[in-house]
Amino acid sequence: MLVRREKFVFQGSYIVEISVHEVARDDRYQDGLKWGLVCVDQKTGKRILMDNHHPKGPHVHVNEFEENYEFLGLNELVADFRRLIVEHLGVEI
Repeated sequence: MLVRREKFVFQGSYIVEISVHEVARDDRYQDGLKWGLVCVDQKTGKRILMDNHHPKGPHVHVNEFEENYEFLGLNELVADFRRLIVEHLGVEI
């Protein structure tokens, strides 16, 4: 079931998409959520991606760099996403 969905373009260059679905709790999705957050600068190709797909679990991509992410809740997830966009893309959504 869809919990949250946003998709928009801002400053004419940045595409942002936030998608959160409620799924069955199991070993792959222990929190019962499957999520993906994306921000891409169409001009430079720089990007921030956050997702929790199997088999990697929660993780973050900053351009070509990837690291694990500790999911603490949806509010924290969106706040961290916004923070990463400011830090790495230099814009605030």
